[in-house]
Amino acid sequence: MGNIFSGSEIVAIGIQIEKNGRDFYNALVRQSNNQKAREVFKFLAGEEEKHIKVFQGILDKTEKFEPQGLDADDYFAYMSALAGEHVFTQKEKGEKIAKDIKSDKEAIDKAIRFEEDSIVFYAGMKKIVPAYDVKIIEALIIQEEGHLKQLIEMKKLI
Repeated sequence: MGNIFSGSEIVAIGIQIEKNGRDFYNALVRQSNNQKAREVFKFLAGEEEKHIKVFQGILDKTEKFEPQGLDADDYFAYMSALAGEHVFTQKEKGEKIAKDIKSDKEAIDKAIRFEEDSIVFYAGMKKIVPAYDVKIIEALIIQEEGHLKQLIEMKKLI
């Protein structure tokens, strides 16, 4: 397979992942009975919002990709299918997942797994984007690694 995906497309998927993460944490703020946990989830929702802005900044500086020789709808459907293994790429999935959470510890554990999955997703996509977009994907990975470290530290507080 040739290099058919651009960094801008990966960043756009990353923005959707972050939006769902924000919605996940906001739903947990409403669900939790533990004040400390609500504070942590509110903080994490804010962190996701910051990531959205960082990713949007990256996207704004990135050349937009237009598929050549393919119907754009088919191309983007293919990209969605490729990313479909990552649960947070689906719109409104964050709130749906949060509804099934039984405890604050479970919520943090699930969030850690989502962050790890995001890192794996971006690392995999880094292999198929054109060489000039690799730095964009690396910036996404750095953001996610920082968020993962924060979650691991916060887990100790809950």
